[in-house]
Amino acid sequence: MIRMLRVSLLSLCKPEVPSVSLSGTLLGTHGRSSIRVTKILQNHVGVSSNRNSLCGFRTFCSGQDLSSKKCVPCNSKDMRPMTEQAANGLISQVAGWNLVNEGGIFKLNRSWKVKSFTKGLELFKLIADVAEAEGHHPDLHLVGWNNVTIEIWTHAVGGLTENDFILAAKINGLDLQHLLRRKAAA
Repeated sequence: MIRMLRVSLLSLCKPEVPSVSLSGTLLGTHGRSSIRVTKILQNHVGVSSNRNSLCGFRTFCSGQDLSSKKCVPCNSKDMRPMTEQAANGLISQVAGWNLVNEGGIFKLNRSWKVKSFTKGLELFKLIADVAEAEGHHPDLHLVGWNNVTIEIWTHAVGGLTENDFILAAKINGLDLQHLLRRKAAA
């Protein structure tokens, strides 16, 4: 089985194979790779654990829409946080989110004003459902009775990874209008 997988993986390493089909083939329909596949890729194809390249393809931060991607497990000890420059390149893809630097750790941050305390808890539930589905969990803050703030960063690496931007994009796709306070007319 491993030999067959290794041969098929090596046959994929051709410049004419687009990275989207390559990642779909390697990671499956849900975008998650198993530890075994990761080890095979590292040992036999030369993929580093921070997923920067695969046979010359840039698999980290590809041009694919972030909301259509799937978060991947951060189980590698040598995975590193992205640079400020890389984060600045992705921040435009997650409208409403801010890039903040807290003591040298970059995080994504977004705040909302909700209609009531219970609407804040409903918002948390919607976000929690997305976070659970992605296997990537943000820091949720309900301050006062109606101020909700979300911080996203990858604790395991001490900074931002593409997973954080994927989760932010998916949160942006939620219908939250029924929970939020309406702005006063000018």
